[in-house]
Amino acid sequence: MAIKMSGAGLTVETVKRIARDGEKLELANDAVDRIKVCRGMLEEKIEAHEIMYGVNTGIGEFSEMVLDDEQVKQFQRYLIYNHAAGIGEPVPIEQVRAAMIGRINVHAHGNSGCRPIITQTLVDMLNRGVTPVVCQKGSVGASGDLAPMSQIALLMMGEGEAFFEGERMPGKAALDKAGIPVPDLEARDGLATINGSNLLTAMSALHVYDMNRWLKQAEIACAMSLEALLANLKPYDTRLHQIRGFPGAVRSARSLMRLMDGSDLSTGKMKCKVQDAYSMRSSPQVIGTAHDAVAWAKQNVEIELNGVGDNPIFLPEDKLTLTGANFQGSPVSLPMDMAGAATTMICVLSERRLNRLTNPALSVGLPAFLTKGAGMFSGLMLSQYTADMMIVENRMLSAPASVQSIPAAADQEDFVSMGMNTALKNGQILDNAYGIVGIEFMAAAQALDFREFKHGRGVEVAREVIRKHVKHLDEDRPLYPDHNAMKALVESCEILETVEAEVGSLEDPGQ
Repeated sequence: MAIKMSGAGLTVETVKRIARDGEKLELANDAVDRIKVCRGMLEEKIEAHEIMYGVNTGIGEFSEMVLDDEQVKQFQRYLIYNHAAGIGEPVPIEQVRAAMIGRINVHAHGNSGCRPIITQTLVDMLNRGVTPVVCQKGSVGASGDLAPMSQIALLMMGEGEAFFEGERMPGKAALDKAGIPVPDLEARDGLATINGSNLLTAMSALHVYDMNRWLKQAEIACAMSLEALLANLKPYDTRLHQIRGFPGAVRSARSLMRLMDGSDLSTGKMKCKVQDAYSMRSSPQVIGTAHDAVAWAKQNVEIELNGVGDNPIFLPEDKLTLTGANFQGSPVSLPMDMAGAATTMICVLSERRLNRLTNPALSVGLPAFLTKGAGMFSGLMLSQYTADMMIVENRMLSAPASVQSIPAAADQEDFVSMGMNTALKNGQILDNAYGIVGIEFMAAAQALDFREFKHGRGVEVAREVIRKHVKHLDEDRPLYPDHNAMKALVESCEILETVEAEVGSLEDPGQ
């Protein structure tokens, strides 16, 4: 059954199901009715020559210039030509698809003024696998993602480029092969297709989904390292965190205890320190902070996915046109900057546990660098170098883009969100994060091989999955294949899915 788009109820998970997994969608009947009503009102206002921004005026610095009837017909075409001004490699297909989903949901409110055929064409393109080619760079995240969204709008005129059935081709050829008619652009249609922060929001929606699953894997790696380091488990008692009150810390403590359930560490059989280092005993507080940051980002992303990000806004019930700045990307870029920084913070925490696993002065009896042949062999010494390099890169990428505004359009657009920069760097942060936690997983599995006691159920299952992909390091070998295998394993979420099948969801582990 197709997912209905009504302007409400669109979640990050639903975006993922359509954009990444290929589920079908359709416009809800009441959404179609609202789009038709709004278009009817707009056409009445055009006929009456009411001045409306971007319909019968220019845009940006040219907003005071009024267009005549003939210019109104042609303006949308030139608007799209002018704004299709990006640069760089193509945005990944799933992210462009997610942007189209977001734009459809904006239109479904019936406040954008476009013809219904414009929205339906976006639906058909998604369902039939036509994805516009969109350059990665060019949006400043205000007035919408104008440059990338304009490359989507080019297909409405039978122009631009698209991916279809694994090939890159002219947009018109892709539409023809998919059996989708070219709707062309009439008054308002072009601006209604581009004037929202839909691409940066789409990228952020997929990043939030992936960050949450990565954080759960960071908890699994943490639990493995805690067991390998003979941790005192008192700091993970949920009562400790409930009495402080941060929901992310409570969630993280519950997850860690669930992962280590059944371990000899929890029975008192193992001798532990009275207090462990911060990188161990403050893991629930730190990972919990990241959970809370990502939760705030998800909340704002979903508000944007279900809101009317457009300009102008048409209110048919009041026969009113309102001009404002609902395209401004700051409500998404600021929390997503924080989510990216939170991801980097957890990478730093992961590396500090990696250091304790490999440093014989800190590893509670583990062999130096996790090798039995110290001196002849160096074990995982260089794995830490690789993790450190990626952490430094993530620290640089964690500088917020949302404070980096540069004025544009002759100072008419004198504050912009730079949310596209946020989205692009978050993709790089995540890519490094997969590798960093992958290296901790590899080291923790190696360390657990040296510990002869009963491990927690979740910890043992995770070790078993890792051993399917990377074997124990008996003697030195090139490690880059292992590092890349572990990075791919974390990105695939095989460890997470296998562990959750064994111990239950780490999203809401219960009381």
